[in-house]
Amino acid sequence: MRVAFAGTPEFALPALTALRAAHDVVGVLTQPDRPSGRGRKLTPSPVKQAALAARLPLAQPPTLKSEAAREALVAWRPEVLVVVAYGLLLPREVLLIPPLGCINIHASLLPRWRGAAPIQRALLAGEAATGITIMQMDEGLDSGPLLLQRRLAIRPDDTSGSLQEKLASLGADAILEALQGVTDGVLSPRAQPAEGVSYAPKIEKAEARIDWRREAASIERQVRAFNPWPVAETTLDGEILRVFAANVVDTDGNVGPKASKGPEHGTIIAKGVDSIIVRCGKGTLALTRLQRPGRRPVTAREYEQGESLVGRRLG
Repeated sequence: MRVAFAGTPEFALPALTALRAAHDVVGVLTQPDRPSGRGRKLTPSPVKQAALAARLPLAQPPTLKSEAAREALVAWRPEVLVVVAYGLLLPREVLLIPPLGCINIHASLLPRWRGAAPIQRALLAGEAATGITIMQMDEGLDSGPLLLQRRLAIRPDDTSGSLQEKLASLGADAILEALQGVTDGVLSPRAQPAEGVSYAPKIEKAEARIDWRREAASIERQVRAFNPWPVAETTLDGEILRVFAANVVDTDGNVGPKASKGPEHGTIIAKGVDSIIVRCGKGTLALTRLQRPGRRPVTAREYEQGESLVGRRLG
């Protein structure tokens, strides 16, 4: 099958690799190069780098709204366009170009978590499972009819980084199955359920700041959801402290205005074997991997060497 591909981040790479092995990838769309790093140097997307390495035809239009921006896609004459975290909504004119339409790999069990950050939002919500949806695209935001879905349990130690790897691999297998099913006529699009719709808005860096008044379990989910980006953070003596890993020690005990005899929320109350223990609004949290500004992430044991942290307050 003649397949065009549209994707941008690392999450899209397993699908591109799988499609190249099974089909004729006739061209790749990806976002324009963006400034990155301290020097703000223009940097190609992971998908662009992979396309160049494979010597695939490549286009990077900033929009697909104009006829000129769609010229490359039209010239490739794809039978289908596979879209994975591309970053642009496709206008109707694009949806009509491939005879088999545009098929999207989305990292949730739609209609749950439509939008930009389904993996992080599922972790923040404390959900037990997520998955992959292969859908026929329409002009809405992840609202098109479903072709197939694959479920994945969320482990207690999963981060957005580990889930991304698992779901990317699952999506690569699922897109091949879906394309075969469409070709064989055994898969037909079915409308998404009207109930259960939720949205996963883009993650904002401000969401990374830890509020120690919250429950320990909620903060733990925040730490896992924001690893590897933007990374949960707090402060210690006015210095930013990034938290890469943490786990709940206990879920009991409230800290509030009336609890004047006990430590306030955010107080480091003990030193564990490989952690520092922090009092939260409810329960306690063990921080196990931390990072100072300009330094590499280290274990809590490495971080606290030479310092007396018990009794000091975070945030």
